[in-house]
Amino acid sequence: MNLLAIINQEVYQLKIMENEKIPFANGHYSNIIEHNGILYISGQLPVDSEKNIPITIEEQTLLVLNKIDLMLNNVGSEKGKLLQVRIYITDISYWDIVNDVFSVFMGNHKPTRTIVPVNILHYNCMIEVDAIAYI
Repeated sequence: MNLLAIINQEVYQLKIMENEKIPFANGHYSNIIEHNGILYISGQLPVDSEKNIPITIEEQTLLVLNKIDLMLNNVGSEKGKLLQVRIYITDISYWDIVNDVFSVFMGNHKPTRTIVPVNILHYNCMIEVDAIAYI
């Protein structure tokens, strides 16, 4: 789906990236939008296709990173093209664990990153991740 936004008399084309392999958004938002070659990925929770949520922070972190990687791969990008990653965790004590899983997952690639402790996340998940990448 293409949307046009007019800002200061300029026209910008936004493309909602949709296909059968990208998870369906459960609310009034898009999971991934492309604008001028930049991909904006909505916050992803560690909920699998069967609506299961892993028990540990390690499993939840890996699931959410794999979801983002799958979405990127299905729109012509990859995790090595991540520019920025924002990670929300429900307990600051998870920081080291999340950092370790993230480091192994990303390998040599180091996008900018923020880890933000929050009070509570939907479905009582321990982590949510949003990201910006390029095609």
